[in-house]
Amino acid sequence: MSGFSLSDLEAIVAERAKASPDESWTAKLFAAGQAKAAKKLGEEAIETVIAAIADDRENLTYEAADLLYHLLVVLKIADIPLEQVLAELQRRTSQSGLKEKASRQGA
Repeated sequence: MSGFSLSDLEAIVAERAKASPDESWTAKLFAAGQAKAAKKLGEEAIETVIAAIADDRENLTYEAADLLYHLLVVLKIADIPLEQVLAELQRRTSQSGLKEKASRQGA
């Protein structure tokens, strides 16, 4: 198991966002704005689903990596730190998934 984490990737995204769009895909996404980054995130989500349905483990791994990367780009553009998302996940795991989902139905 590697020592690489989503926090590491978040830091890399933040650093690469400062580069020239001519030199960095991340910077290019930032320059294009949230709509472009979110569209790319959606494309990666669809590709991940297709790989999962096809039971293509190798491609699912590749697409899941793309999905996580593009999610972190979208979060960074929105100025939402990964820690905030993790805190929300922690809050949700304090109860069963069914109870948590039901609590959102009334919201």
